[in-house]
Amino acid sequence: MLIVAGAVSGWAAEVPRRFYFSGDGVLVMGNAHNREHLRIRYRDAEGRYDAQALEQVELFFRSRTDGARGHVSLRLVELIDFVGDRAHAPALSLVSGYRSPEFNQSLRDGGGRVARASLHTEGLAADVVPAGADLRRLWLELRRLRVGGVGLYQKEGFLHLDTGNPRFWEAATSGVEKNLSADNARLFARTDFDRYDTLDGAVVSLHSLTALPVGIERQARFGATALPLLPRQEVDVEGDCYVLRQPAERYEFTVTTPLAAPAVGTSIRLETCAPRPGATPAEITTNPIERR
Repeated sequence: MLIVAGAVSGWAAEVPRRFYFSGDGVLVMGNAHNREHLRIRYRDAEGRYDAQALEQVELFFRSRTDGARGHVSLRLVELIDFVGDRAHAPALSLVSGYRSPEFNQSLRDGGGRVARASLHTEGLAADVVPAGADLRRLWLELRRLRVGGVGLYQKEGFLHLDTGNPRFWEAATSGVEKNLSADNARLFARTDFDRYDTLDGAVVSLHSLTALPVGIERQARFGATALPLLPRQEVDVEGDCYVLRQPAERYEFTVTTPLAAPAVGTSIRLETCAPRPGATPAEITTNPIERR
């Protein structure tokens, strides 16, 4: 099966890209477990994303055994494209994309070295094989660039890529059996892009949220400036805090201020409210963002 969306030739002059780590806007991939192939342009020369193409990406990345589809982060799509281009790989093979929580648990039950709170279940991670690449050399290069989470599985023949905080490991040092994300120990935040004209409408999402309830201050900080946040789903309000009580696929907040994006990369800081369960940090910082 070949999935194709959008033309893949005739690339014109580009506008500044919305992510620090992004490729040429074209993904060429095969699935390591079936005969499906993906050849797709998901972003045009003007920097616009093709919603239909991204739907096809989600279909291609669906959970392997149960066919469940989940959100696949645009940041992850761009990171995979970046890695493929950096490796000069003619194509990438997808070993594991989105995993439903049920499929992820079945892998654990079967003895697989799979994290309980895997970022695969949030559509933030993929295991890929860049065709013809020296995996160790590529891993070292991505480590130098600090692109996100990158695991080298030399014996298995693939790289794990995720959009979490920069972390680098090999199979023997992954620590998956230690349940490192327990009690919000690895709670992190990401914005929907890295570059903006204005912060008004920017979306901040929370990930690796493993212990509830968690309170989030209703105003984030951006340097010395307060950034009002509005939740994109129903949450409780207690004083100056939004209280997240129920498990959700994603918790997202919209920034509601016309503040111009800064010329130099600056992170949004979210403060959590007491009492904090487990290892919940007092402050969560996003990736740096800057002016487009």
